[in-house]
Amino acid sequence: MRAVLCKAWGPPESLVVEERPTPRPGPGQVLVGVKACGVNFPDTLIIQGKYQFKPELPFSPGGEVAGTVLALGEGVQGFAVGDRVIAATTWGGYAEEVVAEAGRLIPMPDGMDFPVAAAFTLTYGTSHHALKDRAKLQPGETLLVLGAAGGVGLAAVELGKAMGARVIAAASSEDKLALCRAHGATDTIDYSREDLRERIKQLTDGRGVDVVYDPVGGDYSEPALRGMAWNGRFLVVGFAAGRIPSLPLNLPLLKGCAIVGVFWGAFTRNEPQRNAANLAELMQWIGEGKLKPHVSATYPLERAADALNDLLRRKVQGKAVLLTGR
Repeated sequence: MRAVLCKAWGPPESLVVEERPTPRPGPGQVLVGVKACGVNFPDTLIIQGKYQFKPELPFSPGGEVAGTVLALGEGVQGFAVGDRVIAATTWGGYAEEVVAEAGRLIPMPDGMDFPVAAAFTLTYGTSHHALKDRAKLQPGETLLVLGAAGGVGLAAVELGKAMGARVIAAASSEDKLALCRAHGATDTIDYSREDLRERIKQLTDGRGVDVVYDPVGGDYSEPALRGMAWNGRFLVVGFAAGRIPSLPLNLPLLKGCAIVGVFWGAFTRNEPQRNAANLAELMQWIGEGKLKPHVSATYPLERAADALNDLLRRKVQGKAVLLTGR
């Protein structure tokens, strides 16, 4: 099988495509023939040795795939060869075949194609866990989403609307904000030309926002925190801007707000039953048409570096997906 390999820590250009032996599923595992693999910001970190997990070299990046079951390990029940599935893998997905834990597979809904399925789990799982479990977002509350045209950001926009919130989307260009409005944003902020803090004040009549969803970090975190309402919740999701901000801790004191961390991967391992219930709810919403994952670009395996660099340069709206051609 072909696989994109990280043989040494480095940038996307250091990745290579090579033939590798087909892996074998062990007890409780499933071999998945990969049709599509989602491209996510953690992939850019894991190949540099900067992510929470550091696989043994060489390895393939890629944490979410969609494909068909090729073989079952000992003791696996509930799946059969040929089933269409979505699998969370943490890494290993940039390949034609990958072994996944059976407990981290979910059946693909009828009518869902492989690229959309591969673009769904990580972004919507992260954003759903953030808004439901960590922020406890309520109908009628105001949600501000930073980096709102990116993968997790656009998912948060859609989920915020589905959960009955007023959604303010913040992004860096009008075309990105137009996409956010098409996916449910009520109001928008172009923080490339507008003052983020002042615009929050204008849109909320000085009250502030109840929840901030921040996958960006950098220079945008502090003004967003200053725009919080009383009893607000500031969700720390990631640092796509490349810099982890230092926030003045007097702000949560003065505003009576909370800074809350979001780590969906750890949640899936520590609370698998709650995660399974969340995924079931997401699948229901997909079936009801409440959620429409947006895939803006697809690439063959050989162009994995291009996909990652486009993600780093913020050229990707919604999700980018690798296709194996199988």
